Amino acid sequence: MHPNIDRRKFLTKTAKVGMGVGLASQLPAWSAQAFTQDSKRVGIIGLDTSHSVAFTKAFNDEKAQKDLGGYKVVAAYPHGSRDIKSSVDRIPGYMEEMKGLGIRIVDSISELLDTCDYVLLETNDGRLHLEQGLEVFKAGKPVFIDKPIAASLAHAIALFKASEKYKVPMFSSSSLRYMENVVAVNQGKIGKVMGADTFSPATLEPTHPDLFWYGVHGVETLFAVMGKGCEEVKRFYADQMEVVVGTWNDQRIGTFRGTREGKHGYGGNAFGSDGMTDLGPYGGYRPLLVEIAKFFDTGKAPIDPEETLEIFAFMEAADESKRKKGQSVSLKSVMEKAEREAGKLKI
Repeated sequence: MHPNIDRRKFLTKTAKVGMGVGLASQLPAWSAQAFTQDSKRVGIIGLDTSHSVAFTKAFNDEKAQKDLGGYKVVAAYPHGSRDIKSSVDRIPGYMEEMKGLGIRIVDSISELLDTCDYVLLETNDGRLHLEQGLEVFKAGKPVFIDKPIAASLAHAIALFKASEKYKVPMFSSSSLRYMENVVAVNQGKIGKVMGADTFSPATLEPTHPDLFWYGVHGVETLFAVMGKGCEEVKRFYADQMEVVVGTWNDQRIGTFRGTREGKHGYGGNAFGSDGMTDLGPYGGYRPLLVEIAKFFDTGKAPIDPEETLEIFAFMEAADESKRKKGQSVSLKSVMEKAEREAGKLKI
């Protein structure tokens, strides 16, 4: 059976996950709510990441309202990881900083959802995203879920299933996807992309699969230019860095290099039919925030959910390759296993 057909069957069985797959021509359920131009209140879940403060400052900057749609952060629920020390230790300081920005700090997600129309799920701990996301879906609030979308592929699948079940739009992305040169490649700067090599920090967190915690940024950069269609992954691991090689179904090859020592950076190179280009430098959060504002406006995710799931299948396959001492692992096998696990989850 052709691999693309396998992939389509998988995603069909995961409840037609995409806002852009089966629902693009339909009005999302939340549009029936009595939102007005003034109903652009944004709530944040999770103050264990610097993103929460940075995103708030950007959205609430009066000078920024033209390209950020008039959305404003009004409230935040601080938790957040409760057992990842590097995250937990940040919460008190970020709470005070948010208070200084005039943001209301609430005691529960339920209370947050009563104060806002849209949600930024910023909790740094991907293990909590399914539980927290379900509260948001049940309340009918469109949501952007920051990286990692979850701490397992099964939970990522379940989130898309829940989005479909409750008819509430969501999407997730790294801001690295919107680097200027990545966008230029997607607009045809080097013709057809024949291959790409990307890099980013890949520091580890024991509670998450290796690449989910930080390597996800470089992996998303890879998929942003290569697109979906990766069939198998082989991982070469060392304590200080690693290289993961993916083979696509049209025989293109893409690589990700993750660093854990030395000077870190973000970027890569893309190789096309009409030339090649550097993918960096990283230009900050603003292009992603513009996409989030557009998403809040339309309810349409700018990224194919199938691609988002493939990114996480790539990383989960990389973990399996590590366990198998660098053997190749098919994404199909990883997806099928995760689908079975997702089917056992209550949404």
